[in-house]
Amino acid sequence: MTTRSKAKTTLLSTTISPIPKSYNHAFTDPHWLNAMQAEFSALQQNETWELVPRPIDRPVIRCMWLFRHKFKSDGSLERYKARLVVNGKSQTVGVDCEDTFSPVVKPATIRTVLSIAVSRSWPIHQLDVKNAFLHGHLNETVFMHQPPGFVDRRYPNFVCRLKRSLYGLKQAPRAWYTRFATYVMSHGFRNSKCDNSLFIYTRGSQTAFLLLYVDDIILTASSNELLQDIINKLSREFAMKDLGPLHHFLGIKVTRSDRGLFLDQSQYAKDIISRASMDACKPCTTPVDLSSKLSATDGPLFHDPTLYRSLAGALQYLTFTRPDISYAVQQVCLFMHEPHDPHFAFMKRILRYIHGTLDYGIRIIRSNNHSLVAYSDADWGGMS
Repeated sequence: MTTRSKAKTTLLSTTISPIPKSYNHAFTDPHWLNAMQAEFSALQQNETWELVPRPIDRPVIRCMWLFRHKFKSDGSLERYKARLVVNGKSQTVGVDCEDTFSPVVKPATIRTVLSIAVSRSWPIHQLDVKNAFLHGHLNETVFMHQPPGFVDRRYPNFVCRLKRSLYGLKQAPRAWYTRFATYVMSHGFRNSKCDNSLFIYTRGSQTAFLLLYVDDIILTASSNELLQDIINKLSREFAMKDLGPLHHFLGIKVTRSDRGLFLDQSQYAKDIISRASMDACKPCTTPVDLSSKLSATDGPLFHDPTLYRSLAGALQYLTFTRPDISYAVQQVCLFMHEPHDPHFAFMKRILRYIHGTLDYGIRIIRSNNHSLVAYSDADWGGMS
């Protein structure tokens, strides 16, 4: 017999708690409260800051809580994520920040490394660095208000003097990248000249490639022993989790087969279509209508340029596994500064095409030929 209380418990356990609108609201939900406490504990264990009296002559930046759901590749809930971030917009270059640029691995580099690994039958693992930005050391003096909801009762008027980088800081990506690169290069890795986020290890017949994209790492090596040795070294230095063989990274689903890998972003594509409110749209067979040409001045201005830019940026990322839409996406991106209605109509055709081809992706298969082959337009001279 199922009682009302049992039925209610079952319902709550299978219902995803909505993203809270404020930290006060998050405190009333055990899922989000646990996520906030886990984040705060990680910050404390990492000695991210020290409490000091508020300075008179230095700016104090604010911080806030951001909440999001982390989903698995099949769309099911993986965990609740609460992250403390600072308001980097209030930082001043030369006062509390200097260098801010940080490289991220290029999509072409990822595809190339995966192709090499598949052709040579190397193991490929993915790693996740917990609270990656907390590992970066700060060279500047930065003061921050205490986290909302976690103010120290003994020193309510004190502020945090940051000792480690934190999400939202302008220099946080650079600090994390510098810390990570310094460590791996001290253990035999070197930077690729073509991509600073590709690290290469060679010793005799042993080879390993490490791809870094903020806190996501793809690692492949010529042997399981070398792969495990590198993972152990990284784990001793950073709070890191080995997620096993590559299966889902950066919103890209990886399906393994006897021939190699299949990469697709079907779930990400569905999200883009949903953001455009086109879930019920009619699919079309091509992404571009070649009979029409776009112009910077055609038609009235589009009423929501922010939406246009957001969708254009999302489509750019989708080209990682969908090179068939690269030309069409490049065309709509030409007008991001001032989109007009015909430009959005052009974009909607791309979305209709994607809606009918959600199962498309890139297949990386084994090859005995490791030579680099390039192609060019036979009429390249006439294009000048």
